[in-house]
Amino acid sequence: MTPDTVVDIVRHTLIVSFWLAAPLLAIAFAAGVAISLVQIATSMQDTAFSTIPRLVAFLVGLLLFLPWMLQRSMAYTTSIFENLGRYAR
Repeated sequence: MTPDTVVDIVRHTLIVSFWLAAPLLAIAFAAGVAISLVQIATSMQDTAFSTIPRLVAFLVGLLLFLPWMLQRSMAYTTSIFENLGRYAR
């Protein structure tokens, strides 16, 4: 296995990891901004009020994006296993 092959595998792994995490991070960011705006508007600084909606938004996002995330993850794993003979040389 050449260093170029290793760099290509690591680069592709990081790209797939980014795309798998991006939807959940975007949902968490949007929920955090929305909750913060509501807290600023109402002057309510309760920790349960900020934590529970963020967790619910994250869970809903996870349930919505889980099939897509599994499909992408399985496609990447399949491509690694299909090219395993090429990587072993």
